[in-house]
Amino acid sequence: MTTTPGQPTDDTGAIPHPAPDPTPAPDPETAPDPTPAPTPVPERKTDPEPEPAPEPENNPEPEPETAPESEPEPTPAPKPDTNPEPAPTPETEPAPAPTRTPKWATTTTESARTPEPAPRPDAEPEPAPAPAPAPTPTPTPTPTPTAVPGPSAGATDQITAEQPAPLTPPAAPAAPAPLDLLAQLTNTPPPPPTLRRTAARRLKIWTLPLLALLGLGATAQLLRPLPPVALSGTDPTHTVAGTLSFPWPDKGQGAVRIVGSGDAATFGGQKPVPTASVAKVMTAYVILKGHPLKKNEPGPRIRVDAKAVADGTSESESRITGLRTGQEFTLQDMLKMLMIPSGNNVARLLARWDTGTTDEAAFVAKMNEAARELGMADTVYTDPSGLDAKTVSTAADQLKLGEAVMRSEAFRAIVAMPNATIPGLPQPINNNNDDLLLAGLSIRGIKTGSSSAAGGALLWATYKSVGDGEPTLVVGALMDQHAPPPDPDALNSLALVKTNSKKIIEAVREGMTSAPVVRKGQVVGHVTDGLGARVEVVAVRDCEVVSLPGQRIALELRPRQGGLPREAAAGTEVGTLTVGSGPDARSVPVALRGNLAEPSLTTRLLRTR
Repeated sequence: MTTTPGQPTDDTGAIPHPAPDPTPAPDPETAPDPTPAPTPVPERKTDPEPEPAPEPENNPEPEPETAPESEPEPTPAPKPDTNPEPAPTPETEPAPAPTRTPKWATTTTESARTPEPAPRPDAEPEPAPAPAPAPTPTPTPTPTPTAVPGPSAGATDQITAEQPAPLTPPAAPAAPAPLDLLAQLTNTPPPPPTLRRTAARRLKIWTLPLLALLGLGATAQLLRPLPPVALSGTDPTHTVAGTLSFPWPDKGQGAVRIVGSGDAATFGGQKPVPTASVAKVMTAYVILKGHPLKKNEPGPRIRVDAKAVADGTSESESRITGLRTGQEFTLQDMLKMLMIPSGNNVARLLARWDTGTTDEAAFVAKMNEAARELGMADTVYTDPSGLDAKTVSTAADQLKLGEAVMRSEAFRAIVAMPNATIPGLPQPINNNNDDLLLAGLSIRGIKTGSSSAAGGALLWATYKSVGDGEPTLVVGALMDQHAPPPDPDALNSLALVKTNSKKIIEAVREGMTSAPVVRKGQVVGHVTDGLGARVEVVAVRDCEVVSLPGQRIALELRPRQGGLPREAAAGTEVGTLTVGSGPDARSVPVALRGNLAEPSLTTRLLRTR
């Protein structure tokens, strides 16, 4: 590369670096344009002759009188020196850090945003503005200037040039919105928003999500399990036509139940009262429950202990006399001695034998457990014989026990006996209610009881055939019957309870009838599918029960085994109607009066259950 005539050079012919611009850098926060100005280029001289001692034009103050030792003396005609001393390297200030251009700054004119192009190396540079005066810098050693290699390796002339400071690129403008970008590309402004256009745009946005949501909701409704089909009755009870006047006594309490049809009548306040020897019915029930017997079956043999023999000598209670320690009797004979003459010592002996203990406490616990199982909520047992006045019950509770114990054929055979002969006993035993058993009223027991606390009590049973049917069992109880004093050993109260009970038994037998409760085709309930559908059900045939006039018969609809159908034709049997209560209650099938259809698709989609 060749030098331009009149351009100053050093001894080697290289262009010396100009001195740094001492002007302080502008504050980037107060500068009007964030783009830095190009570095000033020294003005070229037009005089071909080099000046003996040129002074830098950019330094208005004179240089110090004492020049650095490394600076050569100026000569009129400098000769090239192969080892030139380097020119002082200008101390350049660091370029300002790029700053984020505010959005409002992007709206300036194109000339303000576009940086000034750098001068081409072969073009004449524009004269730079004169720098502002600056304080005299402290003299520093002049370093050897760095030569810029020429265009070819063999060239002897080298030119050095000051490197311009890097330009800070302008900040990129913010990306326009899609509609604004489309408007710029098409040179068409976006349409102004209107209510109709906004509604249409929102409709397009929400249509698919709403349809998907509705689809999910419909699928969930269809997959939800349907509510169960239910069978409900129309009336819980049926009252038999007519009335019956019972000859109840003035005092005490009583109750009557026709087995199969339910309770027929009650009398007096049903509050717990002492039972006396009626408690032995529960003793026999617990024994037969743990050791069942068939009719006339003797059962296991039981050994008499010394305590039973000693209790047989007590004159203040009912007992079996003549027992000997070690003597053995069958269970059937022991039950006869318990129920016919009402032996208290035999009741305690059976309790100890059943539990294998030396006292009766464990057996009494079993008696109370059995009472709870039968639903005898107002009954408490404290001893197996009933001698303790704290053994209490009600007439209504005793009916539940009487119905349960009379299902044992071994028990029925024993309590129906007016007397019996037991091998090993010195004399026959007689029943305390033999006068009722022989009264011709088909009375078959069950048990009498008497004491000063209880007065007279009787749990009785009778049978009667109504129409062409089998004999129907009726059980009754009369308690808390007290004869006027004096009443030694409550014998007069015992006679009183038997007399009053006979009157009640006679009235019940006379009033018993077979009454129609349900007729064929009668609506007795309905079937519902849980979604609004309802179909009536009717009785398939007539149903009559043995009952008393004015008696309330319980009705209960029960679905068929396997569950109710969700779809069925008219006439399909869907369950049974139970008429009465207890295991001996009668029943009649019920069927649909109309068609039972599956729920429709609309019903399944709109259901809330």
